[in-house]
Amino acid sequence: MSKNPTILITNDDGITAPGISHLISIAKNIGDVFIVAPDKPQSGMGHAITINSTLRAIPTKYHNVEHEYSCSGTPVDCIKIAINQLMKHKPDIILSGINHGSNLSINVIYSGTMSAAVEGAVEGIPSIGFSLCDYAHEADFTQGTEFIEKIINSVLKNKLPKGVCLNVNIPKLTKDVIKGIKVCRQANALWEESFDERKDPYGRPYYWLTGEFKNLEKNQQILMCGQMKTDL
Repeated sequence: MSKNPTILITNDDGITAPGISHLISIAKNIGDVFIVAPDKPQSGMGHAITINSTLRAIPTKYHNVEHEYSCSGTPVDCIKIAINQLMKHKPDIILSGINHGSNLSINVIYSGTMSAAVEGAVEGIPSIGFSLCDYAHEADFTQGTEFIEKIINSVLKNKLPKGVCLNVNIPKLTKDVIKGIKVCRQANALWEESFDERKDPYGRPYYWLTGEFKNLEKNQQILMCGQMKTDL
């Protein structure tokens, strides 16, 4: 039996997303990887679970690991079915991401990436959600590699307090510019939302959610995602 830690990985951008591919490549050097990730993008799903339709978990080989499943459900579904059905024992750690774009302030509530990590914490498993502050499909995830490795290894060694998970945001900067790692509270910000009313080809109204992100912090730099000086 392997003495390596078992690492369960999911995300909300889908099992073929570049972010999860990079996270898997890092995790392979740390332990035995077990993947259960959505078969399609599930951003903004929050803590949603599937209760009114069937849930499927299909073995795949996208990432060349022994245990890998594409799940028809949400990120939280992925964690639940992995722990309760697909795995022989609970993982030593759960990793979610790497998300395209930041997960800051109120966005943590809506995020499928972070909801998967929260579900892991509910199960008593050390869990981390990783996000890169870059929405581009061709985003360079490699700049955060050494920081991701350091955080994963630290959590495996030291664990986390019961009921606590980590939300890690990696700035859109080259690694030589990033000054370190800083633990901080969740920022105070929100969306001032509105619905754009439009017409379909038959003249029927439909709505598109939009809005403006409002930073309510006195220190406006707190949402700059790594631009301010940080402590290691």
